[in-house]
Amino acid sequence: MAKRDYYDVLGLAKNASAEEIKKAYRKLAIKYHPDKNPDNAAAEEKFKEAAEAYEVLSNGEKKQRYDQFGHAGMGGASGGGFSGSGMSMDDIFSQFGDVFGGGGSPFESFFGGRGGGGGRRTAVGTNIRIKLSLSLEDIKHGVEKKIKYKKLIAAPGLKTSTCSTCQGKGSVRKVTNTFLGQMATTATCPTCHGSGVSVSHRPSGSNPDGLIYAEHEVSLNIPAGVADGMQLSMQGQGNAAAGGQGVNGDLIILVEEKHHDFFVRDGKNVLYNLNISFSDAALGNSLEIPTLDGLVKIKIDSGTQPGKILRLKGKGFNDLSGYGTGDQLVYLSVYVPEKLSSDEKKIIEEIAMLENFKARNVKMDRTFFDRLRSFFE
Repeated sequence: MAKRDYYDVLGLAKNASAEEIKKAYRKLAIKYHPDKNPDNAAAEEKFKEAAEAYEVLSNGEKKQRYDQFGHAGMGGASGGGFSGSGMSMDDIFSQFGDVFGGGGSPFESFFGGRGGGGGRRTAVGTNIRIKLSLSLEDIKHGVEKKIKYKKLIAAPGLKTSTCSTCQGKGSVRKVTNTFLGQMATTATCPTCHGSGVSVSHRPSGSNPDGLIYAEHEVSLNIPAGVADGMQLSMQGQGNAAAGGQGVNGDLIILVEEKHHDFFVRDGKNVLYNLNISFSDAALGNSLEIPTLDGLVKIKIDSGTQPGKILRLKGKGFNDLSGYGTGDQLVYLSVYVPEKLSSDEKKIIEEIAMLENFKARNVKMDRTFFDRLRSFFE
């Protein structure tokens, strides 16, 4: 099952502050703590999932990498020596003890009546998703791309006023009585949808939130080694929030690999099929072949058999997580002409009579059959 977005896990927007991240994790950790949910496996998984998200988002370097590359850029489950499923509850509270104030049970402050959530909720605009096609050469070396797209911005002449329902906070507070005492919750204001303002003058041509579409251009540095289907994120380059207040959403770029005439990507490696002549296979030769870095020369040994694979070290793709560079694998095929002239037929028939050119049954080992079977799996 696909791993959930860490911001979704904590119920936060991507522009959340360090304090908001800390508060959101604390709230979930309390909610799903095993003391409150005895023998509840689902709650335990939620508890660990929240801890994993906090471990990444509370670390500036990891958060920056996650914001741009998502889970793919973390080099594993969380990208940094932490795996929620591999830690006990005590380990998690030991590692993140500062979240709960360093002493006592985290439930003391939670159930002791110290309510919170009086601050203003920041409105966030919607994200924009676009596709970006990249050649294998661009992916190999990294590239800077200028991207043009349309986004919602505040219409010129837009006028707003403070929302009368939430008094500009963007959220409303509700207190309910439970068997544990009074519980306070906050929710997005139903009137202004979190912006804290209402539109008092909407310019002609704008939508109900006072926004219009405008052309926009950004420059994006694509790192070497991105993969097909990977999502890159540019924070704050999405649509404006309602009324032009709050912060913009994000621009989400979906990477698509263009078809290449010569190469096929296989993870960090690049595959290339080379047809050689029978004379090159039998006598050997030195040939020039393409790579993603340009032309290189390779040596074909005499007596080379069809299906042999040559490895060109370092001619593949970089690993985004920093685990080295792949190779170019050159699969050697012997070219057989489909049509022959009468003279060519005569020469081949004469060669075929020679003892060294007669077909033979060769005993195959298990390795050959395992490799053959893999082609059909």
